[in-house]
Amino acid sequence: MSEDKNLKTIQERNARTLRLRPSVGQGTATTTVRVRSGVTCDIEDGAWKLVADETPGDGGAGLGPDPGVLVRAGLGSCLAMGYVLWAARLEIPLDSVEVVVEADYDARGMYGVDDSVPPGWTAVRYTAHISSPAGEERVRQLVATADAHSPVLDDLRRAVPVRGELKISEPVRAAAPSAPAGATGATGE
Repeated sequence: MSEDKNLKTIQERNARTLRLRPSVGQGTATTTVRVRSGVTCDIEDGAWKLVADETPGDGGAGLGPDPGVLVRAGLGSCLAMGYVLWAARLEIPLDSVEVVVEADYDARGMYGVDDSVPPGWTAVRYTAHISSPAGEERVRQLVATADAHSPVLDDLRRAVPVRGELKISEPVRAAAPSAPAGATGATGE
């Protein structure tokens, strides 16, 4: 992981900027999801384009990962990136980083079979596999610091207010064909 010095410089510069001008780091992230067909979704966020879908056994076309995979991937990649970034800031050398995320579920809730069962996950676990020539205590310090500052881990641990809004559009109606000149309706009007 040879770019550690560059990562440290970038992280320190960004932290310094945020200390001087906190508003630089505040905003709203927007992701747009449109159903393409069936349950296949096209996802856009800035220049990024992704696809989410279900497997054919769950009613999809299998054209992309399902939403649960995307959330687990978001958590795992946020943690892994955080370990690398904080290792650079704390000057802890790393040889490799891998994060495995597991989520327990009971599909009865999602399918409405048993309303006492939550439709979402019942537990989430992750295991970080880190190889480093630094001592165990330094690696533990790194993980504790990175986990404490992980935005996606925080999103899943903390009850974040979620609000939904519904906007219903009228269907687009085709214009009625115009009658030829001189034609009258069936009632003669």
